[in-house]
Parts: sequence; structure tokens; C-alpha cells
Amino acid sequence: MGSRLSVDEWIRVEHGVVPDGSWLTMMSRVAKFHHKHRFSSSENHGHDMGYRIALTIEELGELSAAITKGKPDEEASEELADLLILILGHSLAMKVDLEQEFHKKMDKIMTRKARKGSLGIRVTDYADQD
Repeated sequence: MGSRLSVDEWIRVEHGVVPDGSWLTMMSRVAKFHHKHRFSSSENHGHDMGYRIALTIEELGELSAAITKGKPDEEASEELADLLILILGHSLAMKVDLEQEFHKKMDKIMTRKARKGSLGIRVTDYADQD
């Protein structure tokens, strides 16, 4: 099975409407959302990565505010979902196989050692600093 990269390829995927734990369901639903609102059209700028990154920063700020202001967990959860939907949409805009890239990155970071700094634990590539 070839990788699905475009909105048009993803909207053809059959999926349920209830959570089923499937990557296919999530990506297909986000693709249908992109298709419905014509994000890829130049006048809508929905696949312009500069615009998308600005939206991501906005949503991250909303998540941060929900947490730091002690809002109910439901509000923080909704903001976290907004971020996930945006990230999945980024992969559509960039035509990236995000599932494949996720697994490649997990394989890589699982080999790294963690370091604890003054603010907490980090698992970063420190090769240049050793």
C-alpha cells in the first residue's frame, strides 16, 4: 500500500465517525475538513505553512493559558485536540507521511539518553555539546 500524502487521497479513505483508535480515521477526517473548507486553494492560504505556523502558535498559547490559568481539564483537552488537528493538517499541507515520520523519529529518540536540567528532563541530541 502506497503512502497517502494528499487531501484527495485521504478523503477517499473509508472511516467511522466514532473514535476507533485508527490513524486512518484521524487523517481521513482531517482531510475531509481541509477539503470542505478548501484550505488548499490559494485564496484561503490554508496550506501556506507560514500561516499554519502562526495558527499553531495561537493554539499553543490557548493551551498554555488553559493550563496556567487553572481552567477545567476539558478546556485544556480541547486546545490539545486543536493542536493535534493542526499538526495532522500540516502533514497534508506539506504532503508528508506523518505516521512514517513519527515511527522513524520514535526509533531515533528511543536510543537517546535523557538529561535532567534545572527545568526538567530532556531527551535531545546532545552530540554537539559533548
